[in-house]
Amino acid sequence: MSSGESNLATAKTVISTIGSIAAAAMVVRSIAQTYVPPELQDYLSLGLRNFFNKFSTQVTMVIDEVNGLGCNEIYDAAEVYLGPKINQDTRRLKISKSDNEKNINITMERNEQVTDIYQGAKFTWVWVCRQVESRNSYDMNSTIGHEVRSFELTFHKKHKDFVINSYLPYVMKEAKLKKQENKTLKIFTADYAAIYDWYSNSWKSVSLDHPATFETLAMDWKVKEMVLKDLERFVKRKEYYRKVGKAWKRGYLLYGPPGTGKSSLIAAMANYLNFDIYDLELTELRRNSDLRKLLLGTASRSILVVEDIDCTIDLQDRSGRKTDSELYGQEESKVTLSGFLNFIDGLWSSCGDERIIIFTTNHKDKLDPALLRPGRMDVHIHMSYCTPCGFKLLASNYLGIQQHELFGGIEELIRTVEATPAEVAEQLLKYDEPGAALSGLIGFLHVKENENNEAKAKKIKQESIEKEVSEPGKESENEEKEGTS
Repeated sequence: MSSGESNLATAKTVISTIGSIAAAAMVVRSIAQTYVPPELQDYLSLGLRNFFNKFSTQVTMVIDEVNGLGCNEIYDAAEVYLGPKINQDTRRLKISKSDNEKNINITMERNEQVTDIYQGAKFTWVWVCRQVESRNSYDMNSTIGHEVRSFELTFHKKHKDFVINSYLPYVMKEAKLKKQENKTLKIFTADYAAIYDWYSNSWKSVSLDHPATFETLAMDWKVKEMVLKDLERFVKRKEYYRKVGKAWKRGYLLYGPPGTGKSSLIAAMANYLNFDIYDLELTELRRNSDLRKLLLGTASRSILVVEDIDCTIDLQDRSGRKTDSELYGQEESKVTLSGFLNFIDGLWSSCGDERIIIFTTNHKDKLDPALLRPGRMDVHIHMSYCTPCGFKLLASNYLGIQQHELFGGIEELIRTVEATPAEVAEQLLKYDEPGAALSGLIGFLHVKENENNEAKAKKIKQESIEKEVSEPGKESENEEKEGTS
């Protein structure tokens, strides 16, 4: 028999043996699944896995997306770090790009594998995603399906200490640098359906492409200068906050009439600091634990915004009394003022660094004093009606002019007429020709002045009528006294 025929016979024998072993294994597996209890199956499977692991030179670390109640920084860093590491062996990729992003984002697809070499050591990453079910906390008879995500990092067991002390810190550092280089500002809104599933991400984001800057804001220059200096001082004081034992955060209250630029100021702050924005709607929350999960899901170097705090939720009652709605079984928000304050400046406020919290309101006088004290709202900024300085900035932005013969009359009107920057800007948008736009603004301000005067007169008259109704006999008593005297 030739050597070729001998090798062929040997190969057939090996293949036949492997096939027999595989068939036997399938029969054993089928019998085990039929007759062996599930608990014993898991025990035997664990035992076999441990037995074979003793002979393996590889170690696998599992990096879950969620770490307890918060996000896992190592998972987030790995997601960013592995994007550029996609190699030719990777068969499936995820591609994305928004309108205002610079580059195309390339990331791993589910259950794909990426190999990385660092200082001569080989590391294999796999992004593992699996579907699991959990009990619905509001309906114990139903379940909620969700996806659990993790990275599995496999390497030679001799590199275990090297991975913990060198490789993973390197991954986190590189990811942070890459985030800063390619960061596109995001505005996050809460996914309230996901709040009640602790395994799901409760925030959804879109790119923030708001063009507002401090240069374009129609605010008094002294107020802008104060805000800029305060922000610059805040971001440089990490060690100072740590030294004095305070959470590294800053609270701002923006108050004033609608249309005075509160939202534009928030966008300008985000653009200046390169901070993401988290927009929190309190009326959608059922309880304090929901609020806790949302706040734990926010990242450092971010701005948390609660708009119209005076009317989004009733936070006045700190006594713990049940409201009429609760007594009669009606569904309403269970977020309490004490619970809310605990997340602003209590123990939970320290879960994250370099955060700014901003409240907006049209009626500062309606807020509970507990919300306004320093440590919660450190800086109070009054967003006033348009000023002559604000008008000149708007004219420069919208019409491209620094001076005009109509400026004097407009500035005089602006000082007395309560017109918001939004109203002034709307008038300047109506015409491209500066003279026509300014003339239209003058006409608008005169109409606004008459409306304001009529509203004031009507208010005075109404107050007088209400006073007479509340004190009906007082006027006649005064007349009698005058006649007697």
